[in-house]
This record gives sequence, structure tokens and C-alpha cells, in this order.
Amino acid sequence: MCSPSVWTDFTTDGFFPGEVLGPTIHTIPAPANHRAATSGVNVTFHGVRGSTPWHGPEIVRYGGNTSCVSIEVDGAAPILLDLGTGLRYFGAQQPVDVPFRGTCLLSHLHWDHIQGLPFFTPLLTEGAHVTVYAPVQDDGASVESVFEDTIKPPLFPVNLSYLPGQIDFVEVDNDEFVLDGGAHGEIRVMSRSIPHVGRTLGYRIEVGSTSIAYLSDHQQPCDGSLAATAGARELCDGVDLLIHDAQYTPDEFSVKCDWGHCTIGYGVWLAGECGAARVALFHHDPSHDDDQLDVLSAEAAAAGEALGGEVFAAREGLTVSLGS
Repeated sequence: MCSPSVWTDFTTDGFFPGEVLGPTIHTIPAPANHRAATSGVNVTFHGVRGSTPWHGPEIVRYGGNTSCVSIEVDGAAPILLDLGTGLRYFGAQQPVDVPFRGTCLLSHLHWDHIQGLPFFTPLLTEGAHVTVYAPVQDDGASVESVFEDTIKPPLFPVNLSYLPGQIDFVEVDNDEFVLDGGAHGEIRVMSRSIPHVGRTLGYRIEVGSTSIAYLSDHQQPCDGSLAATAGARELCDGVDLLIHDAQYTPDEFSVKCDWGHCTIGYGVWLAGECGAARVALFHHDPSHDDDQLDVLSAEAAAAGEALGGEVFAAREGLTVSLGS
């Protein structure tokens, strides 16, 4: 289980949450897991930005699309983590000769996590089928009704029901369920409520002995302290890859502490606390350009190395290959 003993000999040197750790570094080498996809479990980042998409020459290396990650397992239908604008680019890579079938684990219903759905071209094919797991809403509204009220005139040219493909919505809370993993057997999924603004879930996905945790939007205690809910710890415990909110610097967090996010250092702390092997910094703030993300990720990588783990900044097109 997550244990604070991991931190016994670690000196924060102000990284959590004060001054930055180590020298200013403007370039970093590609992480060890930045390699071509292999057999097993492949995690690919299609959108890594938080809050709003961004376009410009200053963000070409990390990308400006909002949250969308795919998990591909040999012989199984793809699993999507969120439906941000990066979904459009995932969709463009899908075969056109067979209808798409897949699953989405949706963290929450904020715009930046659902904007890509009406632009997901595989849904323009008859027979396409996507099952969306999403959090139960506090006001009792169904997730399906929220999407229907959002994707319709005058907010969008057509209704969601106009798309030829089928979308099924499944509402979950603090649950465990399984997906078909083909030759790998059952893919086990755990969903847990995590603090953000509005009902939000984190997910843990297990394929055989390989585990991935996804906490895209995760509220740190507003006083800047290092504490996490039991649910967040359960999701992150000993995972091979933790994809975690990395929206703010300490200075930014000090004026936006109740906006539902955390510092980069908080995600690195949680990884060390829970024994995660690798951390992908995710949900980058739209104001952080490539050069700034180079610096921030290098500082975080130094902190992660002190804990015996690997920390890197997610970027569009990066595939992380894990054993299965």
C-alpha cells in the first residue's frame, strides 16, 4: 500500500511547493519510454493540454490539444481516456474498412474533456460503437442527457443522435468493472471519486500484471499541503504508469488554489508516496509553452529520480510501451 516511508530520506529542497529544484535546464533528452509501439500494452497521448486547446509555433513539440489518451492492448478494442480535442487525431488514425468499437473512461464532463466527441470521424460509420463510462452527476441528470443538451443546435450544427454510430453511456462512481481484453482475458478497471470542481473520477486500468492510473484533474489541498484521499491513493498504488495533473507551478497555484488542480510537485509527491514507477505529467496549462515545459519537466524529473522513479512530460504522439 502507499507508504510515507518512501520519503524518509528525501529532502524536498523547496520543490514541494516552493522554489524549483536544481539548475535551469532548457532541453531534456527523450525519456527512456519514448519509443515505438511494441506488443503488449501501448499508451499513446493524443491531447495533453488542460482547460482549452492552444495553437502556435511555441507549443509544437508538446502540442495544444486537450485531454485524450489511448490504451491499446493486443487483440482488444481500444480504451480511450477522455474525449478532448486530441480525439479527432486518434480517430483519423483508425481503419476505415471496419466499424470502430471501443471504450472511453471519461473523467468528468468539463468542455476540455468532451470537445472531441462530435469530431470523432469513426462515428460517421454505421455500426461504430463506443461505450462511455462517466461519473454519476450530483444533480441527478443523466450523463447521456448532458451530452444531448450540449451537442445540439444552436451550440452545435446537429444533434448527437445524428451521428450514425452508436454511443452508450454507463454511469459509475466508486466501482470496479471489467472490459474484454481478448487474449489477455479481463481488463480490470477501478474508478474512484477524486477532488476537482464537480464530480470527477480517476481510473486504474490493469491488464495482467500491468497497471495504469489516470488522474487528469486532481485538486491539491488549497493550503498547499501534501495530502491525498484514500481513493486517489488506491488508484495510484504501485502502478507502472501514473498519468497525473500537472497544471500549475507553485506561484500559479497560490492564486488558483481552488480551481481544481495541483502543482507539478504534488503529482511527483503522490507518485513517490504510492510507489508509481513512472509519472507522465499531463493536463499542461495553456500558458506553458514548450520552453517552459522543458524546464518544468526537467525539475520534476530530478525530483522523481531522487525517489527512484521516472518523471516525464507527456506530449502529443508519445507512446509508452508497457509489459503485459
